[in-house]
Amino acid sequence: MDEHCSSLKDNVRSFWNSKSCGEIYGSGHSELEYYVSQSTERYKLEPYIKQFAKFFEGANKRVLEIGVGMGADHAEWAKAVPSYLAGIDLTQRAVEHTRRRLSVLGLSSDVRVADAEALPFFDNSFDVVYSWGVLHHTPDTAKAISEAFRVLRPGGIARIMIYHKQSLTGYMLWTRYALLTGHPWYSLPEIYARHLESPGTKAFTVKEAILMFSEFSSVDLRVQLTFGDLLEGSAGQRHRGILLSIAKRIWPRRVMKLLFKNHGLALMIQARKT
Repeated sequence: MDEHCSSLKDNVRSFWNSKSCGEIYGSGHSELEYYVSQSTERYKLEPYIKQFAKFFEGANKRVLEIGVGMGADHAEWAKAVPSYLAGIDLTQRAVEHTRRRLSVLGLSSDVRVADAEALPFFDNSFDVVYSWGVLHHTPDTAKAISEAFRVLRPGGIARIMIYHKQSLTGYMLWTRYALLTGHPWYSLPEIYARHLESPGTKAFTVKEAILMFSEFSSVDLRVQLTFGDLLEGSAGQRHRGILLSIAKRIWPRRVMKLLFKNHGLALMIQARKT
């Protein structure tokens, strides 16, 4: 790994170690209430996660999740009773969240700190590899996808969501941080890297995604409008201000769903290894 990528990965780790994604949705007096409330709100805002992940297919399979975050999805995989379940994350904070969640729910998994670009598993180890909204944060996303391919068994399925470049979220961020600041020459990749979540965050076109998944025998892609595109929930919490407050009140969500359904931030990819 070159010095730039190493430094960027350290910055990404530091960003997510300060607060795991979704912590804002947790509430309650006990750990159980906290984690249940967080997952309830997660799936209320993003019902398409369960439709895409198909957690029930983990039954009696070997399953790996790359980037466990707070562990909401990982708990769903555990409930399906895989023959073996593993989860990795770049941050100790996420691993601790996930372990605590599984403990209070009476579930178990092999959860550890590890790097998506160098998975600590043998070739052909898993039937399912899953990752939701994670691999666009690592400096070499293509390498992480290649690692997912490596650890999949022949016939195995990868279900991975990465960010989509032509998204309403990207357009809004560009308007605020490029157009309205007098820098209209800033590109969408620059805007994503500077202003969407952790430093260096990337987003990809469908063609770029297909190229990164070229090792797989079949690839199905679908674009999904997210709560961020529709300014729902806590979307935009990093970018608070009067403009965001006004936009949330007047955002024509029904119109956006009709006219911009192919401009969502989530690029959901199912790929099979032969």
